[in-house]
Amino acid sequence: MANKNDPGIDISVRAPNLTEMWHSTIAWFQLHYIQILIAIGAATIIYLALATLRRIGTKHRGRRGDPLGLGNVLSRAAARTTQYFMIMVAARLVVVFADAPASLDKTVTFFFTIAVVVQAAIWAREIILGLIERKTLADDGQGETLANAMGLIRILVTFALFAIAAIVVLDNLGVNVTGLVAGLGIGGIAIGLAAQGIFSDLFAALSIIFDKPFRQGETITYDTTTATVEKIGLKSTRLRAVTGEKKVISNANLLQKEITSYQTLDHRRIKFPIGVIYQTAPDLAAEIPSILKTIIEELGGNFVRSGFIGFGASSLDFEVEFDVYLPGWDEIYLVRHKIGLAVLREFNARGIEFAYPTQTTFTAAPDGRMIMPYAEVQPVRRVDE
Repeated sequence: MANKNDPGIDISVRAPNLTEMWHSTIAWFQLHYIQILIAIGAATIIYLALATLRRIGTKHRGRRGDPLGLGNVLSRAAARTTQYFMIMVAARLVVVFADAPASLDKTVTFFFTIAVVVQAAIWAREIILGLIERKTLADDGQGETLANAMGLIRILVTFALFAIAAIVVLDNLGVNVTGLVAGLGIGGIAIGLAAQGIFSDLFAALSIIFDKPFRQGETITYDTTTATVEKIGLKSTRLRAVTGEKKVISNANLLQKEITSYQTLDHRRIKFPIGVIYQTAPDLAAEIPSILKTIIEELGGNFVRSGFIGFGASSLDFEVEFDVYLPGWDEIYLVRHKIGLAVLREFNARGIEFAYPTQTTFTAAPDGRMIMPYAEVQPVRRVDE
C-alpha cells in the first residue's frame, strides 16, 4: 500500500507468493526427482541417527551409577535433542543436495537456523547445568541451599542462553540487534546497581557452595565467635554459637572474615602451664618434664615437648604440650581432665608443690638485719624447774 501523502514513496510490504513457491517446487520435483530421492534417503539416515542418539542418551541417563559422571552429563544433553531439530536437519540436507528453488531454500534455511540456534542453546544449557551439578554435588552437597541455588542458576543460565539465541536468530534475519544488545546491557547494569547488596550476598552464597570454605554442620570460628553452621541461605548464613546463641550473618560479610574450620582437624594440641614454688629442689625440678611425659603417654596423649620457660613472680614456670588424636571435642576434653588430675596426684606423691601468689614480709632488726616479722620466742621455763 502506498502512502497517500507521498505517492513517490512505496512502503508496502510484500507477502510471500505461495502460488509462485508451489509452482516452482513442483517444477523442481519434476526436474530433480532423482537427487531428491537420494537426498531424502540420506536425510532419513541422518534423522534415524539423531533419533538413535537421543534414544541412547535417554536410556543411559536413566541407568543407575554415577549420576554426575561426564558421560551422564552428555547423555542428558543428547536426550534433549528435539524432534523439530532432527526434521529441519533432514530438510536442510534435501534442499542443499537437490538444488532447491531459491524461495524454498530461503524458507527452509530460515527454519533450519532457528532449529540449530535453539537446539544449541538447549544442549549448552544441559551441559552447563550438568557440569555445575557435577561440581557442587560431587561431595556431600548443601541440601536446601543447593536446591535453591540450582533453581536460580537454571533461571540465569536459561535466560542468558536463550537471549543470545534470540539475538542470533534476529541477526540472521537481517535485524539490526546493536540497539537491542546495548539496551540489554544498560538494563542489566541498572538492575545490578539497584540490587547491589542482594546480588553481593547471592554471589557470596554461590561462592560458598562452589568453593566450600565450610559446609553445613561444621564448627567454625570467625572474629571472636565459635559456632556450628546450621543453614547456608542465599542471603545469610545461620549459625549456633557454642554458648547457645543463634548467629545470623550476611554471606558477603562472612566471606570477608578469616574463618577457622575444625571439620578436617584430626587432632588437638593442648598446653598446660605449670608453676611450682621456688623452694623446689633443682634436681626435683629437672625431673618434671619426664614426669609429665610419662603421665601423658599412659593416658593416651601424644607428648610433644615440656620444659622450664621462666621465672615467675612467685613460681618456677614450666609448660607441657601434647596432642590428642580423637574425633570429638568431648573425648579430647575428657583426656585433658584425666591428665590434669594425674599430674596433681603425681606431684603430691613426690612432694612437688604448686605455686600460687604469695608475699613474705620481713622486719628489720635494730642492727639493720632483715628478720622474720616475729622475733624469736624464748622457751618458757616451768615453775617447778
